[in-house]
Amino acid sequence: MKIYTIGFTKKSAEQFFELIKQNQITLLVDVRLNNKSQLAGFSKGTDLAYFLSEICATRYIHCDELAPTKELLSEYQKGYVSWEEYERRFEEIMEQRGAYKAFLSRFSKYERVCLLCSEEKADHCHRRLVAEKIHSCSPDQVEIIHL
Repeated sequence: MKIYTIGFTKKSAEQFFELIKQNQITLLVDVRLNNKSQLAGFSKGTDLAYFLSEICATRYIHCDELAPTKELLSEYQKGYVSWEEYERRFEEIMEQRGAYKAFLSRFSKYERVCLLCSEEKADHCHRRLVAEKIHSCSPDQVEIIHL
């Protein structure tokens, strides 16, 4: 399985959908806490599902069990917790939810899965943490590619 990650911030719709098509993504897993924000533009949940299906022949699933809690995200965005603390607490939340094993059992039939969030780059985004943990659960079977 290849796990791609992508953020939509600072990407035009054309850039975003071309990356999805070029990399032959079969399933896009939206790991945002809120996929309905008016600021999301083309990446708003129901619109995104339609565009992915029509433009890229890609299936869309919103999977908020792979998102941080509202409280943790707010604390990080307001600067109350460091990135390192955010990572530690996010990992605890994911372990409590059993999110990684659930991901592998639910989505392992897909060869090319892409994790979506809003952050432009993966380095300080929970989508990278999710991808890395899934890779560590199955290192011989999972490859990570950040778009």
